[in-house]
Amino acid sequence: MARQPVVRHNDWGSLTPPALGEWEPTMPVTVVVPTFNYQQKLPYVLAGLAAQSYPAHLLEVLVVDDQSTPPQELPEVRPDNTRLIRVEDGWGRANACHLGAHQADGAILHWYDADMLAHREEVEAHARWHHLVDYAVPGGHKLFVDPTPLFDLDPGLVRDRVAAGGAADLFPGQEHEKHQWVEDYWAKTDDLRTAGPRAQRYHIGMTGSVTKALYDDSDGFDLTLRLGEDMHLGHSLAQAGGVFVVDREARSWHLGRSQVLRRAEQVNRFNDPYLADLVPTMRPKRNKRGRTYQVPYLEVVLQAGPADETIRVVDSLLDGDVPDLRISVVGPWGTVHEDRVQPVEDPVLETRLVHRSYLHEPRVRLVESAPATSDAEFVLTLPDVTMAPLPAAVSALLDDLERTHHGARVLAYASGTAARLERTSALARVARLADEGDDRETLLDESFGVKTYPASDVGWVPVAEREVERFVLGARPPMDPVRSENKLRRALARAAEPSAAAEVPAPPAAEPEAEHRRGLFGRRR
Repeated sequence: MARQPVVRHNDWGSLTPPALGEWEPTMPVTVVVPTFNYQQKLPYVLAGLAAQSYPAHLLEVLVVDDQSTPPQELPEVRPDNTRLIRVEDGWGRANACHLGAHQADGAILHWYDADMLAHREEVEAHARWHHLVDYAVPGGHKLFVDPTPLFDLDPGLVRDRVAAGGAADLFPGQEHEKHQWVEDYWAKTDDLRTAGPRAQRYHIGMTGSVTKALYDDSDGFDLTLRLGEDMHLGHSLAQAGGVFVVDREARSWHLGRSQVLRRAEQVNRFNDPYLADLVPTMRPKRNKRGRTYQVPYLEVVLQAGPADETIRVVDSLLDGDVPDLRISVVGPWGTVHEDRVQPVEDPVLETRLVHRSYLHEPRVRLVESAPATSDAEFVLTLPDVTMAPLPAAVSALLDDLERTHHGARVLAYASGTAARLERTSALARVARLADEGDDRETLLDESFGVKTYPASDVGWVPVAEREVERFVLGARPPMDPVRSENKLRRALARAAEPSAAAEVPAPPAAEPEAEHRRGLFGRRR
């Protein structure tokens, strides 16, 4: 089988999908429709899906009833192959969609909310991307309308109008509201083509689709989320190698304003702590200093060596400008024992010293083998413990990767070995693209970009030269309280001096969308 086409960064414009109506689909699609008390709207949703141009024998619709009251029943007008399943455990859209994904028969999963009305080619427009590559994540175009006039129409009539290509005329004379914040970002990034790794933040699940293969390779929906699940899913799919496509021919009506539009402030305030904890690309929701999160921005992996050097390297990383990290130290930690032995003659003394140094450090994991994958946005893999970063080195390298959207930085040591700082999503994309015999480094450079620096040129020094500052508190007689208070006030005054603030670079000028903030953490619009 020929290798899949390579998309660089998120520039899906390099793909050429067939024109609607001018190709022969072969892949079965399951449209997953989660519903909770949408008894009035669901008949029209299914009427639109019953009128699709996609071949009926390749189309399955799975309605997932999230414990509606009264229980949801299937209306008479619906696609031929429509099933109804009911949620028994858990609740919420993420839970319902995940259940649907695992019950689906199709090779393509198309999420479609129970307040959406599809134009005739909606499913076909999505599916054509998945016939090109297995890592596309198309999103459709939608307009918000008042659905009231629709309820005077028979669903069978709506199906017939959609099938005849008349979906655009179902709401004559009405003002149609755009999904404005999404449209604004699409316009700024050439429909996400130039968005790079930030494209995932604009994954809108109400009209999204993926291959089942990509979904299964990702972490999928987080079942604990009650809101914001589509943004988290975007992160999961990006980490699995997904590329986010905007297809304006995948058109739908949204029957009423979404909850996010109606209650934006409350929704974003609720979402902020969850998304900050789970989605490292949403860095504006994270503190610059002093915090760690469930899913780290950076994971560092190193093999434990001699205790002194290992501790210096790990302490140097913890001392740096990237507190949002996890360090996985690989070693034979199971050999650390409590048998009677002369402590300084212990055969596993080197291992014991490292083990005890980080046993209770929450940002360090002591593991027996290197993790095969990571949920972090970036992974830094060190070849040994001979070099250590200066405080600003790792942050500067990460910023370099963020600015270029590249996939990796190789840090060449004078010894001939090298450290690698890699974007997790880039590695996943390469894994999807690579055939047997492919040079993965060449493929990584082609799809994302790779650059090599001598480590000593970008803030890495021999480990013996890296000093981590420690507290100094000499033994002394008690100080007079008045004198101590004077020292306290002088220390506070020095910290507040303009000269201290002047050493910090001024923040960049606000972009147009930064003029307004919303949400618990002041998320930018």
